[in-house]
Amino acid sequence: MSSSSRGPGAGARRRRTRCRRCRACVRTECGDCHFCRDMKKFGGPGRMKQSCLLRQCTAPVLPHTAVCLLCGEAGKEDTVEGEEEKFGLSLMECTICNEIVHPGCLKMGKAEGVINAEIPNCWECPRCTQEGRTSKDSGEGPGRRRADNGEEGASLGSGWKLTEEPPLPPPPPRRKGPLPAGPPPEDVPGPPKRKEREAGNEPPTPRKKVKGGRERHLKKKPKPPLASAEGPAVPSPSPQREKLERFKRMCQLLERVPDTSSSSSDSDSDSDSSGTSLSEEEAPGEARNGRRPARGSSGEKENRGGRRAVRPGSGGPLLSWPLGPAPPPRPPQLERHVVRPPPRSPEPDTLPLAAGSDHPLPRAAWLRVFQHLGPRELCICMRVCRTWSRWCYDKRLWPRMDLSRRKSLTPPMLSGVVRRQPRALDLSWTGVSKKQLMWLLNRLQGLQELVLSGCSWLSVSALGSAPLPALRLLDLRWIEDVKDSQLRELLLPPPDTKPGQTESRGRLQGVAELRLAGLELTDASLRLLLRHAPQLSALDLSHCAHVGDPSVHLLTAPTSPLRETLVHLNLAGCHRLTDHCLPLFRRCPRLRRLDLRSCRQLSPEACARLAAAGPPGPFRCPEEKLLLKDS
Repeated sequence: MSSSSRGPGAGARRRRTRCRRCRACVRTECGDCHFCRDMKKFGGPGRMKQSCLLRQCTAPVLPHTAVCLLCGEAGKEDTVEGEEEKFGLSLMECTICNEIVHPGCLKMGKAEGVINAEIPNCWECPRCTQEGRTSKDSGEGPGRRRADNGEEGASLGSGWKLTEEPPLPPPPPRRKGPLPAGPPPEDVPGPPKRKEREAGNEPPTPRKKVKGGRERHLKKKPKPPLASAEGPAVPSPSPQREKLERFKRMCQLLERVPDTSSSSSDSDSDSDSSGTSLSEEEAPGEARNGRRPARGSSGEKENRGGRRAVRPGSGGPLLSWPLGPAPPPRPPQLERHVVRPPPRSPEPDTLPLAAGSDHPLPRAAWLRVFQHLGPRELCICMRVCRTWSRWCYDKRLWPRMDLSRRKSLTPPMLSGVVRRQPRALDLSWTGVSKKQLMWLLNRLQGLQELVLSGCSWLSVSALGSAPLPALRLLDLRWIEDVKDSQLRELLLPPPDTKPGQTESRGRLQGVAELRLAGLELTDASLRLLLRHAPQLSALDLSHCAHVGDPSVHLLTAPTSPLRETLVHLNLAGCHRLTDHCLPLFRRCPRLRRLDLRSCRQLSPEACARLAAAGPPGPFRCPEEKLLLKDS
């Protein structure tokens, strides 16, 4: 009884799910493969709907809705203890007919089916094994399960996994004497009609294309075993394996056909002048493609015009039939040059009207009017005419651009940002990727303020390789997985610093305001901060769990450059601060704002005493534990 007669969809494949236990299932996304770049969380459009290449489950399991085709019940292997009983009550999916059944419902033993040990609940059912069906009959290759991404060892929940291919038969022993005068052996590739004429001495007659005719012909034709004095006879492979090997060797022969006759003659002259002959395992194409050719096709050189291939040094032909036509010669590759687009034409100074005259207001007057408009109104003005569209791209009209909380950043949006050249850019809580951020920073050399709060460190790490000469404010609040090593990578000077320089300048030497709220910073990170960001006037360390009294001592030490430059200091939510650190703030004479709110171990009385004394004058307290001084 065939699977198609048991009802509609009897042999339909069911989507497998993740096992959630293997190494691939428990890891995080790499963020760099083409599936991750398509995800919205990494700034892609989200069209592929595929998981990361490194997170593809290696052993997908059957879904919890899968039931037996015969009895209609789910797997019941948890109700018994014996191994044979568990196997009989567990659901098994056939790789050939794709039917999910209980082995016990088939009334067949475990030894009658072929179990796949790589994928759970997977086998070749006894019914398909007895009928002689293979996975080739169901549209798949023999012994294979396909993967959706085409890579070995990786499988999706809905895909198929590659299994190991059966080993190839060992090559026949090499002959040292001349080739026999009889018909060529079966492992030498060649046209089928030629071999049939040599074997049967019959004139070529047209044959009808009958399915399976070639297999029947190979079965009827006797195959003498290849024997030699050096080893025993090698068993002949199966007809399907023989056809596959013959096709592979023919493809290798066609790949080694030289492009021009001059190349073949040059190679012949080189081989003759060297005085050494190539062995049967070496070929001219071996150095080019990096792999050893198959038996029967090594050591020969093919020429155009149907000439016979000759083994160097043997004096006799290796192949006795003409090869097919050589592929056309490859076109010569031209030398590549960088072609830059022509410069844009200068913007017009006046606005042309429909009547042919110019508007009396010049471009400078129009820009003063446009400066009073917001981003939305400017975009509306850009649709009026081409002249206004070019005028509205002036960077003086776009001092600040806010793209915060965007799910994805598209290429037109990034191009629009670069064309407007803003001084302040807000990308907080967006899905900007590392490549997008690097592309932006390399084209915004005049950027002064950059807000990246809430982004992933995978994208923020682009700051370590981008030049930021004009940056004055950097906001890195609430970025996950930022440790001392990541901050070191951000603060240290670039690796291409010239060795002759007397001092190494970090990337944040000119930054005046740095916001690091919510990061896991330690005292080691603060030492790097004092060394490579000496011009900070505003520092935000709020809600940093590792900031305590020793951190305040580092910031206000006599050797600290921030002792004389700090104006605003935010330490709100730092629960390790105590009353002993409050007198240390008197060392900062320029301090104008000190935020100590939500610090549990700080008493309001100690904060009031610091506000009354203050450095060098008293503070006012609009809120509890918030100290302000008028400039």
